[in-house]
Amino acid sequence: MISTETKIRVRYADTDQMKTIYHSKYLEYFEQGRSDLLRETGMPYPKIEAMGFYLPVVEAHAKFLKSGKYDDLLVVKTILKAIPSVRVRLEYEIRNDDTGELLVEGYTIHGFVNANTGKPTRAPAQFLQVVENIFSNK
Repeated sequence: MISTETKIRVRYADTDQMKTIYHSKYLEYFEQGRSDLLRETGMPYPKIEAMGFYLPVVEAHAKFLKSGKYDDLLVVKTILKAIPSVRVRLEYEIRNDDTGELLVEGYTIHGFVNANTGKPTRAPAQFLQVVENIFSNK
């Protein structure tokens, strides 16, 4: 398992008329956590793209348990539980940093795509090697 935590302060622009975080913003928070996880593994998005691959979202799910509010400090925990092949599933937990309450849990699934052809492909060997090394050292 690989995981990382990202802290995000809720901006006023992230809230709706009810003064709570607008539901689609949580997918952006997932994205920030995902970017941080990839960066920490040594395989950030720009490096994956430079190798000729894209990693689009093919499925996303969020379960909203409690509302976050303007100026809350959130902790986004991003988790990779299995070594990918063609698809990567990342799981997320978003908690209020002050109270520890779980606000949202969810996942995204990403497929590797050849940047030149736009066709699905297996995970690049270099990416797999990095992930396998992290899994074996934990």
